[in-house]
Amino acid sequence: MNVSSVNATGIVRYADSFSKAVTKNVIVVFIGISINYINASLIHTFSKHQILYTNPRYILFVHLMLNDMIQVSLAVILFVISYTIYRINVSVCCVFILLALFTTENTPLNLACMAVECYIAVCMPLRHVEICTIKRTLMLIGLIWTTTMLSVISDLFITFATEPLDFFHSQVFCLRETAFPSPLIVEKRVITYSVFLVIVWCTIFYTYFRILFTAKTASKDAKKARNTILLNGFQLLLCMAIYAAPQLLDALQKWFPKNFTDSLFAYYIVVQVLPRSISPFIYGIRDNTFRRYLKRYLLCKDSKP
Repeated sequence: MNVSSVNATGIVRYADSFSKAVTKNVIVVFIGISINYINASLIHTFSKHQILYTNPRYILFVHLMLNDMIQVSLAVILFVISYTIYRINVSVCCVFILLALFTTENTPLNLACMAVECYIAVCMPLRHVEICTIKRTLMLIGLIWTTTMLSVISDLFITFATEPLDFFHSQVFCLRETAFPSPLIVEKRVITYSVFLVIVWCTIFYTYFRILFTAKTASKDAKKARNTILLNGFQLLLCMAIYAAPQLLDALQKWFPKNFTDSLFAYYIVVQVLPRSISPFIYGIRDNTFRRYLKRYLLCKDSKP
């Protein structure tokens, strides 16, 4: 069985033994199902209790969970396809890649919004209820999706303008570089990612230091909010690795030429899976209210909203 990567000369194939390929696919599918089960449990708990689904913080958290579930599912599907079907129709690949890009770019924006909500709760507690309403939270989520759609959908328009129609009926190994091959897209991506990351990191740093100063003399909740934003930054660092994918893959190929398939697998787990697996622990299980209701759900105990 084969996996592929992109280098300067095009698509390069690397062979795995049958047993190793099966093992990797079983591990990926198991991890994907586990993450989605945990996220689904959190979402179910959220939907059953008014104290949760009327709180803007938990609404943003559940949006992150839904986003992660979509991304993990797509990542697992594409991983299995890369070992089984190998090549798929370009049109189908474009749909997969566009959805993956939507969810990928949603994550850092959602993390920034969650950091701002923590900042308002700690530094402006008297205005938190006024500022962070359900309506404004839903509008913010809509703005996140609109921003990422405007960023990503241009890839499709550029491809329509630069590639012949026959290209969309051809078969390719499904990667962003093969579905959207125009060099213009690469240049646009660098600019877009740079703008996104500057905005998100400025937000993370600003909210962290404002909460840090408040936490010196404030309550335990302020210190917990500070730690949450630190974990936001850690998760964002993991998410950023995907923005540097070409450079990281080239480095792995140079450093581990004999074990490149294993390096690709490790890269996939760390970059695609790990950032999505820590969200439930950072924002769900660490939260006393959410943890209490989740425990009741897992123990199959009925509870009032």
